[in-house]
Amino acid sequence: MPVIDSHHHFWNYTDADYGWIPPEWRVIRRDFLPDDLHREIAAAGVDGVISVQARQSLAETDWLLGFASQHAFIRAVVGWVPLVDPAIETHLDRCRTHPKLRAIRHVLQAEADDAYMLREDFNRGIAALTRLGLAYDILILEKHLPHTITFVDRHPTQVFVLDHIAKPRIAIGELDPWAKNIRELARRPNVSCKLSGMVTEADVTAWTPAQLQPYFDVVLDAFGPSRLLFGSDWPVCLAGVGYARWKQTVERALPSLSHDERAAILGGNAVRLYRL
Repeated sequence: MPVIDSHHHFWNYTDADYGWIPPEWRVIRRDFLPDDLHREIAAAGVDGVISVQARQSLAETDWLLGFASQHAFIRAVVGWVPLVDPAIETHLDRCRTHPKLRAIRHVLQAEADDAYMLREDFNRGIAALTRLGLAYDILILEKHLPHTITFVDRHPTQVFVLDHIAKPRIAIGELDPWAKNIRELARRPNVSCKLSGMVTEADVTAWTPAQLQPYFDVVLDAFGPSRLLFGSDWPVCLAGVGYARWKQTVERALPSLSHDERAAILGGNAVRLYRL
């Protein structure tokens, strides 16, 4: 079974495009491109990656798909399209001609309206993804989980993948209400979850594996090994952890699993969910 990093980004850094990166994370305030990532995955024993949008534009989607055409190790792309646009089918028809487009994402965590995902036009866009067999990556903060449960219930046959375990408040050691809500969301069998983005929700200068373990334990219990995916969130992760060390942290957080269960998390589930 291949080892697949289910979540990473590329960017040509500008302050305007990546203003969400704080000054203290200066290590990632530069360009990160395919050659940079290829060196990282070769050293860490990762076979392939899934590239995820970082800017909300069709140009970003085209840019990532261009990289995917040039580099075999990029197995799939999670792009962006304007899901609320009445012409959503036209946008999807243009994008889906590329064989490596496998999913769509919208940066819900940045919307001023916490209930943005419940908009009728947004849900019409999700229905279009379902018809075309494209997955949807859910990017939220833990406060959005109650709305997310309502949202997911509107689309029982849509494949959903939750990014970054819904960004719990790890820095202050808070488990609930995140844990309660994540268990409820996981009762929906069409939702899976990425083991990614956790270090940057902790104190990037002082986090420990022991601090993260309760959060690993909750999602493993809630989703089980058949619905969890390894993801690096590179290069964002570099604010607090190196690529290879994050992969080792995930592997060591799952000591009780069988060989097949670990293989599913490290790659098999990504192969299945994103149809690699």
